[in-house]
Amino acid sequence: MSQNPTSTSFARQRFAHPFFVPAPPAARKPVNGHTRMTDWSKLQLGPLPAVTRGGKWDLSEIIGAEGAKEIQDLGEIRFHALGDTGVNTAHEAQLVAEEMATDYNPSAGGLNPAFLFHLGDVIYGNDKASHYGERFYSPYKHYPGKIIAIPGNHDGEVKTKADDPSLSAYLDNFCARKAVVPPQAAGSGIYRETMTEPGAYWLLDAPFVQIIGLYSNLLESPGYLQAITKGKPDTSQLDWLDKTLGSIAKSNQKKALVIATHHPPYSQSGHAGSVEMNQSIDAACAKAGVWPDLFLSAHAHNYQRYTRRSYYKGMRDESVLAYMMNGIDNYSLALFPERVLRRAFVPAAYWPAELAA
Repeated sequence: MSQNPTSTSFARQRFAHPFFVPAPPAARKPVNGHTRMTDWSKLQLGPLPAVTRGGKWDLSEIIGAEGAKEIQDLGEIRFHALGDTGVNTAHEAQLVAEEMATDYNPSAGGLNPAFLFHLGDVIYGNDKASHYGERFYSPYKHYPGKIIAIPGNHDGEVKTKADDPSLSAYLDNFCARKAVVPPQAAGSGIYRETMTEPGAYWLLDAPFVQIIGLYSNLLESPGYLQAITKGKPDTSQLDWLDKTLGSIAKSNQKKALVIATHHPPYSQSGHAGSVEMNQSIDAACAKAGVWPDLFLSAHAHNYQRYTRRSYYKGMRDESVLAYMMNGIDNYSLALFPERVLRRAFVPAAYWPAELAA
């Protein structure tokens, strides 16, 4: 054991990083002003592009007014969700996409899934713009639904000049000014248009549910909602979340609320949970008095589910919040269970018999 268990200088020479010491952070001697790895990590956060349209959009912007009305008239909504797919040739993602495609029927109307919600890490590796063809458009060439997304850490990372500025390839393919078939799809004879999301974080309003998608930045772990934009701390996403949750509270709409981040708040394997990010979201929810019914994430390359029971000031009843995590790539194959999603926020009166059990 070190002669000085609080010495980060000793640990810096002896180990791979200076914070591998037995003393708690408060008792450590700082190195470059830091006593925790997270202090240093937060200085490596990437920028946060500004959103358009106030970060808000509507289901009709994705599937058209008639498509949204079909779901409204049916009385329920369903969608697919997954993440961590864009590695190598995305073979596993294609297998899952082909299975999900069987949930669609051109004559089924509102019974069809509304969309696929990609929970981030659409593309891994360098030169992401050049790999959208084989890692995104090709694996989903037989998937008939629209695909929306929030970015993951690999979508935001910049390790070569080809990916600078951060998130550029994601923005080109999911936040385009106009929906067009991009060269990465057309070049292989694949028809899929770019999406026109308002930005890397957003509020989607749909029948029966509102979905808040957030960008948890580019670190491998943990996730944060803060950013560093043009060399300065950027809390614009947190400020937007406060405002958005406040608007939801004032609207008094009887809709379920889903929040999604790429990094998971809780995780037992693959990657650890993101404690500070979770605390940031809790603080925003407590301030507004609005809590999600479901939390979606990916990043851990497997399927996990947690149920959190809490009671917060101002609540009349105990809060029961389901956290679901699903990441698929060459590490695992796991299909996100649509039946669980439906049960999570579709009114019980609309549950089919097999879900009511």
